[in-house]
Amino acid sequence: MDIASISSLNGLYKTTAGDKAVKQISHNNGNDFSAVFNSALNMVNETNTLQNNAEAEQIKFILGESDNTHDLAIAQQKANVALQYTVAVRNRFISAYQELMNMQM
Repeated sequence: MDIASISSLNGLYKTTAGDKAVKQISHNNGNDFSAVFNSALNMVNETNTLQNNAEAEQIKFILGESDNTHDLAIAQQKANVALQYTVAVRNRFISAYQELMNMQM
């Protein structure tokens, strides 16, 4: 799972006010949202690919084309971890959205 694109978003924040580390988002004419959106879209596509690979390994094993249970277990574990990570990120996005919607102006 490539998280370099999500980790690079860390540079969008700058700390101020000494010890309090107040985070402010720099404004790049909407490029920040497109970077986050593209990272999320790539993560979903990668998760889908890993799920498809795990299903293909399972089908090969069931049909007797492969007798290597090690490859099957690895493919299933990769797909499982990717899915858990994707769901965790989705939950954080939903939580952030709900927090924004509850803010009073």
